Amino acid sequence: MTCKNCEAKLRTDYLYCPNCGGKVIRNRITIKYLWFDVLDRYFNLDNTFVNTFIHLFTKPEIVIEGYIHGLRKKYLNPISYLGIALTLSGLLIFMMTKSIDFMQFDIFDVGIETDYQKKLMAFVMDYQSLIFIIFIPLMAIAGWLCFDEKKYNFAERTIIFMYALSHFSIVIFLPSLLLLIIAPENYMTFSMYGSLYMLVYASYVVIRTSSSKGLAIVTRLILFNLLFGVLYIMTSTLFPIIMLLTGELTLQDMLPPEK
Repeated sequence: MTCKNCEAKLRTDYLYCPNCGGKVIRNRITIKYLWFDVLDRYFNLDNTFVNTFIHLFTKPEIVIEGYIHGLRKKYLNPISYLGIALTLSGLLIFMMTKSIDFMQFDIFDVGIETDYQKKLMAFVMDYQSLIFIIFIPLMAIAGWLCFDEKKYNFAERTIIFMYALSHFSIVIFLPSLLLLIIAPENYMTFSMYGSLYMLVYASYVVIRTSSSKGLAIVTRLILFNLLFGVLYIMTSTLFPIIMLLTGELTLQDMLPPEK
């Protein structure tokens, strides 16, 4: 018999291919097989996803700098981790479209909910994945300019925040999903607090991957958050401009509703 993955010759008693490490599959696919395959692939304690998820809490520098310096087998690569985050975000967007009639867009509780708020939210939901990806290089730029003591280039800084933002998205998925099911009217307020958590976690990752200490790390961290805040605001202002240029939004939509 031969390996289905690399076509190397195999003995009939082999469970794994000694050449590529692929598992030898002899039985037909069944529902039971699929169930155990999912459990083994994603929830096995030796699985790279589980290791990556846990260690991005406890020792993110090992995961991130390990990948930068060549570690590939122990942890999930940042592209795959980002793919999982985007998949879960897509599910949240689907749930948001089902709950949009119950969602409260007047997050500052001023008693006014404009067409602008609704259309902007619809735009964000339509392009959520792209917007999420855009924030990765924004953080990378801020980190690149504020933390240069390890001489990481821009691509390596991008890896750091690809892991950080993907992890934030995966962690926030379950509470977001439950809130959309139970109390969708509170989701927008929750999202604001979620954004603060994103900054806290990103700052934690920056601290763990930086060699700066004491006052230096505090100063750099403040500059990092300020710079990212400026880049975030500048990028966010582009959204309504794009909507105006494409006709998805009009100046009339930005006016408060008549009482």
